Amino acid sequence: MTEAILEVRNIVKIYKRGLFNPSETFRLEANFTIRESNVIGVMGPNGSGKTTIFELITGSNQPSSGSVMILGKNIHNVKYSERDQLAMHYHQSYQVRRFRRTKPSFLLSPASRKAPIIHLFDEPQFNIQDGYIGFMLDFFRKLRAQDKLIFVCLHPNELYHVELMREICEKFLFVMNGKIYEFPNFDSMLQMHEFRAYLGKLAPDSTRSND
Repeated sequence: MTEAILEVRNIVKIYKRGLFNPSETFRLEANFTIRESNVIGVMGPNGSGKTTIFELITGSNQPSSGSVMILGKNIHNVKYSERDQLAMHYHQSYQVRRFRRTKPSFLLSPASRKAPIIHLFDEPQFNIQDGYIGFMLDFFRKLRAQDKLIFVCLHPNELYHVELMREICEKFLFVMNGKIYEFPNFDSMLQMHEFRAYLGKLAPDSTRSND
């Protein structure tokens, strides 16, 4: 594969409030590249921009500036009906997110694929009582074996959520206040004070700082 699976190129998404003199209420900035198949864990506080970056990657949200390239194609220039042939966003109950239309479809290009190369799971509802976790972990591994790029976004409420992310994810993104930080593994992310503070009592004892 010559093209990177995903290039998020200097993306900025700005939200504003007000009709006549709008003021900025939130800004997301992202710039990263993932060249090959991977399972990427995405974590961060509520309202930090995790779902927004997923929407930008799938083309259901329009960036204020920058571009999202999937296999060399700008997702925002691909026909609306074919964007899920590049990237698919599953939100909680695994309903696929709909696309916001900003250009006439005849001005857009085909995806040139039949199945998505990127799968984004947004806050999957893991249930420890019915074997569903094992099913989902097997599903992530199956996609990984098919050379897909998988994002798993989870806001941990229990210790087992943290252990799940450590088990299945190879690399990590930590999203905080509209900024995205990349880490090669979970242990390196634990060295970031803000991430340990985010985990709070769920942070493994061996990595807790005395400060």
